[in-house]
Amino acid sequence: METAQKYAVEIQDLTVAYDTKPVLWDIDLKIPKGTLMAVVGPNGAGKTTLIKALLGLLKPVTGAVHFMDGNDRLKTLKQRIGYVPQSGSVDWDFPATVQDVVLMGCYGKLGWIRRPRKKDMELAGQMLAKVGMAEYASRQISQLSGGQQQRVFLARALAQEADVYFMDEPFKGVDAQTERAIVALLKELKDQGKTVVVVHHDLQTVPDYFDWVTLINLRVVASGPVEDVFHEENLKKTYHSSGALLRSVG
Repeated sequence: METAQKYAVEIQDLTVAYDTKPVLWDIDLKIPKGTLMAVVGPNGAGKTTLIKALLGLLKPVTGAVHFMDGNDRLKTLKQRIGYVPQSGSVDWDFPATVQDVVLMGCYGKLGWIRRPRKKDMELAGQMLAKVGMAEYASRQISQLSGGQQQRVFLARALAQEADVYFMDEPFKGVDAQTERAIVALLKELKDQGKTVVVVHHDLQTVPDYFDWVTLINLRVVASGPVEDVFHEENLKKTYHSSGALLRSVG
C-alpha cells in the first residue's frame, strides 16, 4: 500500500465543527514519513483543532485519518504517537515531580498498573539530560518556569520513543536558549526517521526550522516542501494580508 510506504499520516475529507460552525473544512492532507513539518496560519485558522482531531481528542463531522501502515485505530497506535500540548492547556498544579511526568511517556509500554523498571528510570533520566533538565528531576512540576515545563513535556514525549510526534506551539513562551534546544531536538528526531508535526506561529523561522510546511485557514491552502510552497502568494491566500507580515518572511 502506498500509504504504508510513504506517509506517516493521511487525512481525507476531514471536517470539524464546534456546535454547527465549521472550524476545519474538507481537509485533505498527506504527511510524508520522516518530515519536520510546520502547520501555520492565522489565529482561529484551526491549527490546534487539526492536531486534536488527528489525535482523536475531537470528533470530526466527516472524514478519515490513517496513520502508519494505513491504520485508523488510534488505540492500537498510542505508543507510536507522541503529543506535546500547548503549555497553557495543562494544569500545572497537579502533584507530580519532573521525573514522574517524564515517566508518563513510558506508560504505554508499561501499562498503568506496573511500576517503572530500572531501564524506564534510566530512560527518563537520559531524556531529561537531553533537554537540559536532569538536575530538576525531583522538583515539583508546578515550581518550574514556563520554558522549563515545556522542556519536561518534550522529555516525556521523547521517553515514549514514538514514530510520529505532534507538538502544539512548543516555542510559545520559551526563552531563546530553550528554543534553540528544542529545534536541535526536533532536527535530531527527523534525522532518526521520525515524523514531527509542529503548530508554529513565527513565519520568519519556518525556512530555518522546517523542511515541510502546511498553510491552513479553515482549509488547506498549500502543503509541501518549504522551498516550494512557502512564498508570498500562498501567504497572502492564508493570511488575507500583505505588506509588513509578508515582507518579514521574504
